[in-house]
Amino acid sequence: MNSMKTAFIAIALLSSGLANAQWSANVGYASEYHYRGIFQDESSASGGVDYENNGFYAGVWAADVGVGAETDVYFGYAGEVGDIGVSVGYTGYFYTDDDFDDTYQEINLGAGFGMLSIDVAVGEWGNYSDPALDYTYYALTLEKNGFYGTYAGFAQDFEGEYLELGYGATVSEIDLGVALILSNDDLVGWYNDGKDDQSLVFTIGKAFDLN
Repeated sequence: MNSMKTAFIAIALLSSGLANAQWSANVGYASEYHYRGIFQDESSASGGVDYENNGFYAGVWAADVGVGAETDVYFGYAGEVGDIGVSVGYTGYFYTDDDFDDTYQEINLGAGFGMLSIDVAVGEWGNYSDPALDYTYYALTLEKNGFYGTYAGFAQDFEGEYLELGYGATVSEIDLGVALILSNDDLVGWYNDGKDDQSLVFTIGKAFDLN
C-alpha cells in the first residue's frame, strides 16, 4: 500500500461523521525509546493527534529518534463481539532520515478478553533499494490494575523475542509508566545495535481532549 493511498483512506475516515467525532492529542517523553523490544534512541519526546468515531479511528504520531524523526500514520476499527474486543487496522512507519531506517507498512489484528490480549502485525519493510522483507509480529499481554507483562517476538524475515514487565498509572492527569525490557540475543545483536539486553525505561505523558 503506497503512501498516497494511505493518505486518501485516512482523509476519508477523518471527513466522515465529524459532528460525532472524538478528537484528542498527546505528548510524552521516554527515558529510552524502545519499540517492540528494539532500541530506538537514548531518549525521545513525542506527540500525536487521534480521531475516533463509533469504533473507527485514525491518527498521526511522531517521535524524535536522534537522526531525524519517526512519523506513524494509522487507522482502523475496534469493537466488541460479545465479551471479546477485536480490532483491525493499518500502520505505516515513516522516517525523515534514511540513515535511521526505511519505511514499514503493516496490517494490525488484535483481540482481548478480560486481562488477556493478543496482537498480530503482518508487515513489510522497504529495505532501501534491496528487495522488501516480510515480517510477522506477535504479542501476548496480561494486564491487571496497571501492572502488565508482554511476551512478544518476530517471525519470517525478522527474528527475535523479548519480555516486557511494567506498570502504568495516572496521577493528577499525568500518565506515568515504568517498564523492564528483556530482549534476547537476536534483538540485541542485530536490531539493538549491541545495546544491553536489559533496559529500564521511564515514561511520562499527557492526553488532551480537543472537542
